[in-house]
Amino acid sequence: MAAASDASVRKAFSLLVLPGDGIGVEITQEALRIVEWFERHFPFDFTLRHGLAGGASIDVCGAPLTDDVFAMAEKADAILFGAVGGPKWDHLPRAERPEMGILRLRKGLDLYANLRPAAGFPELAVASSLRPEAPRVDMIFVRESSAGVYFGEPRGNHRREDGSRYAVDTQAYTEEEIARACRAAFTLARERTKRVCSVDKANVMETGALWRAVATEIARDFPDIELVHMYADNCAMQLLRRPSNSTLL
Repeated sequence: MAAASDASVRKAFSLLVLPGDGIGVEITQEALRIVEWFERHFPFDFTLRHGLAGGASIDVCGAPLTDDVFAMAEKADAILFGAVGGPKWDHLPRAERPEMGILRLRKGLDLYANLRPAAGFPELAVASSLRPEAPRVDMIFVRESSAGVYFGEPRGNHRREDGSRYAVDTQAYTEEEIARACRAAFTLARERTKRVCSVDKANVMETGALWRAVATEIARDFPDIELVHMYADNCAMQLLRRPSNSTLL
């Protein structure tokens, strides 16, 4: 801890704080307590900048994420993001809703790997709706976050000549987009169980077939990692039936 008092070796980081809406404000306040703890106990200095996102930004600025806040995000070392959305803004057209602020950050900053850890705690076992072994769960979901159906074109709602409605969402991935997400998963696995379960719909979707092929190819660069494939619907079932199944860790 002696180094913490030596300003010459302290590292400076800029942190953009976007609390968002609802519970996002509450959890961000608690997260900032952890930031303060790290400043006190480690040689880190955090410069905090605050901005609006989601519904809070819509109410004040008329957009879920302004150009000024996006420019702040581009310059920051990291973003502390709370949560956005709520019934208050559900009436808005999709392109103007609070969630569009998240998508702009993901696409604009190329945040392609969404890491979602899932861990069970024995102390909370009695509160779990899963089987008793759920507290032994310890896995990380690596979700591709800057391509796919959220960003594919064309998309939209349309009407046929007879007046009936139809909607289009396009699911699209490039080989490069899949490969970098897979590399992130394999790299994480080296620090954990050395196993990766790649989840897709290769049996019915062209993007799923490409995903499985690319994942298999990338695995060759990680010979120390065991790769298994699983269909998405089966994976959902196995997570409920056997949450501690080693092939999913």
